[in-house]
Amino acid sequence: MIIFRYLTREILVTMAAVAGVLLLVIMGSRFIRYFTDAAEGEIPASILGTLMLFHLPGFAELVLPLALFLGILLAYGQLYLNSEITVLVACGISPVRLLRVSLIPAAIVAILVAVCSLWLTPAGALQNERMIAEQQSRLDFTALAPGRFQDFGQGRTAYTEAMNDDQSRMQEVFISERQRRNDGAPETMVTRASEGYQTVDDETGSRFLVLTEGERYSIDPGNHQAERLEFETYAVRLSRVDEERDLDAAEYASTAALFGDDSPRAQAQLQWRFSLPVMVLILTLIALPLAKVNPRQGRFAKLLPAIFLHISYLSLLLAALDAIGRGKLPPWIGMWPIHVFYLAIGLVLMWRFQRGGVR
Repeated sequence: MIIFRYLTREILVTMAAVAGVLLLVIMGSRFIRYFTDAAEGEIPASILGTLMLFHLPGFAELVLPLALFLGILLAYGQLYLNSEITVLVACGISPVRLLRVSLIPAAIVAILVAVCSLWLTPAGALQNERMIAEQQSRLDFTALAPGRFQDFGQGRTAYTEAMNDDQSRMQEVFISERQRRNDGAPETMVTRASEGYQTVDDETGSRFLVLTEGERYSIDPGNHQAERLEFETYAVRLSRVDEERDLDAAEYASTAALFGDDSPRAQAQLQWRFSLPVMVLILTLIALPLAKVNPRQGRFAKLLPAIFLHISYLSLLLAALDAIGRGKLPPWIGMWPIHVFYLAIGLVLMWRFQRGGVR
């Protein structure tokens, strides 16, 4: 039990450090992308934290297998450098015994990955899509930050001095639009209003910004004259409601629903979700022999080939996911030949490892 706790602690501590770094990098990259969208007014900044939280299971299911793989390589590599493996051999620890010890934390990680891939990831992805669809069903100006000029595309720039408490009405609104007349001549429309709110026409699906108590100016570049229109109420059509997102797609469906769906995309998603925990166990089988290093080589000697091996494994699974979803690969074949191939690699490496001993 002392040896088991020691080896398990070494693996899990190293894996936690690797997983923390990888999650920080991946989530930081995604957060920057969402932050850019929020700065451009595409999504409100208030939902950034929620979006990242629901993305976390999807990141974890990809990061944890790699983190465990690298954790075993680095932990056992350090044990080889410190000659601790030699001491374990003298105590009667065989390669098979090391594998049994390594499979305990691997089984824990596989369960965590299974929970993410079979339940948390599709649920989180569906919730994210619903939030984004809800924001897109609102109007462009819901994400307008008071006191800032923001570009909303299509030559439109908007400014509001303040928003009311429920963010439904804008105070002191300024809008500049670049457009063309019927004869093709360019013009700039400048609109100022004391208040504005947004609405959607249920019949046409068009989105409108309704302005009250203001003026609208039409200005031609190079022309010293301008047209001025005073209004009590003025409606500006922003755009039509975008096509609704497909929330019934296979990647958002629950695992139980996928079992009853014979479509290629549903079968591809089902096999992908079960492939991730299976990959954890196979990578553990591969990692143990690869962790054996010569003290003169250093603990990172086999790290690069091992990473390439993991990348090839994951890339083939993703390629199979796409091929099954497109109907180019029969679901009954699916991803299982890939798992069998890498399982064979692991068994061959383990056989050579067992034959050569752990000296």
